[in-house]
Amino acid sequence: MNPLDFINLTTISAAVMFIGAAGIILLPKPLDKVIMFALLQGGFISTIVAARYLDVALVAAIFDPIATVILLMAIIKINEIRGKKAQEEDSSA
Repeated sequence: MNPLDFINLTTISAAVMFIGAAGIILLPKPLDKVIMFALLQGGFISTIVAARYLDVALVAAIFDPIATVILLMAIIKINEIRGKKAQEEDSSA
């Protein structure tokens, strides 16, 4: 058996998904989490394409950037709330 037979689209896309998921869990910075989320999305779409569900892959490719924008908006809002909370604590102390 050739060891290169193990390397195919499904295996690579699963590895990219696991790297993205681990990065989202382990990395502390929000921007790093967004980058890992993009890796997770790329692996997810590749897995769908490998299974030959191209219509589902098309819909996922359309909605994934929308999910990324929503995630970025949430990160910005959380940072604003944390900044206001820190200012209130500094002014009261």
